[in-house]
Amino acid sequence: MTADWTRAPRTAAPAVPTEPGFEAALDDAVRVAALSPSSHNCQPWAVAWARGGDARAAAARAVGGTAEAADQYLVLALDRERRLRALPALHVEMLISCGAYAQLLLRALGARGWTVDALRYAPGALTRPLVADWPWARPGPADWPRTWAPLGVARLRHEAGGAAEDPRALRATAAARRTHRAPYRREPVAPEVLDRLAAPTDTALARDADVSVRHLTSDADRAALAAFVARHAGRDFSHGPAWRETHSYLRFSAADAAARGDGFTLEELFGPLSRPHERARRLALAPTTMRLLRHVGYPGLLARQLARIVRPTPALAVLSLTGTRPPTLADGVKGGARVADYWLAATVAGLALHPISAVLQHDDLRRALEDRFRIPGQAIFLSRLGRPTTGVSAFPRSHRRPAHAPLRTI
Repeated sequence: MTADWTRAPRTAAPAVPTEPGFEAALDDAVRVAALSPSSHNCQPWAVAWARGGDARAAAARAVGGTAEAADQYLVLALDRERRLRALPALHVEMLISCGAYAQLLLRALGARGWTVDALRYAPGALTRPLVADWPWARPGPADWPRTWAPLGVARLRHEAGGAAEDPRALRATAAARRTHRAPYRREPVAPEVLDRLAAPTDTALARDADVSVRHLTSDADRAALAAFVARHAGRDFSHGPAWRETHSYLRFSAADAAARGDGFTLEELFGPLSRPHERARRLALAPTTMRLLRHVGYPGLLARQLARIVRPTPALAVLSLTGTRPPTLADGVKGGARVADYWLAATVAGLALHPISAVLQHDDLRRALEDRFRIPGQAIFLSRLGRPTTGVSAFPRSHRRPAHAPLRTI
């Protein structure tokens, strides 16, 4: 479907009373969705509840039809102030992050009986820079944030007894999910578990996602990927603007991380550290250190250290977009939804993930990886997969913004 970006008359339509239970369901859903994964834990997502009469009418036009009294509308968006921008490829990661958030949000609403009845995405290509236009009329509502770029509109309707999953189980799984950067046990992941993870999902935004899941489990493939990381991941450290942006998301105390509500602490990256080791890590990761030592092979040393963790991992997962060529914005958002479903399913299976995004953030490296490992379409997610040798407590969950911070009622 194509979006209607033309000016529409701004009528003084009255607000429609909220369907009983939706506000409580949305309150719960944003708390679950706040636990979504995002690159650098930058949390670039946003969502608007179209509750006023004009906003509801515009949202209804966007998805087709007129607003029924019981319908609820959500506008999914990317907050441009929170996005990563040092590399062009990071735009794709932002769409993946927003898609993962939207998927958890809509799954949580579905668990309360509110299912997606209609959905319409903003037009555009996967790599097209987004603009913060109101998608149905100009000017938009006075309280539509100028930095929000809309990604899509969802119409939800309540189905009595139609909940697809247990809301408490979904919340518990989302809370248990985290990035686990420790070494993993060498024991293989059972083939039947990998098959379940690779199977298409039929939930919310991921329902019609054209996403391929490929697991690299052979010794030859794992060795080759480790060699690829050792050879190329250093570019992520030696690229000045990219590393300065990454470093800006490092939080050097739990108090600072809690106050900011984003980024990651050294403990999340390396596990528990003594005070001397913490000081050494801070010095080693400083942009000045990277700039001074990149000419003597320091980024390559860091890449080889990462490769040593990759090599013994029992499985490596690659998710790629296999639909429209070239991929669209909608493909990116749906790809993020599929990533969220994959990560939650892996968590339920007792598995942990550690994304290895350094070799996907430069287009030439991504294409080389796709060719080397016969990845169909465009790779959007590469991760270690296995059972960590340390407990969950060794790698605490990242700090988050208040759950309702990304939500606006219009």
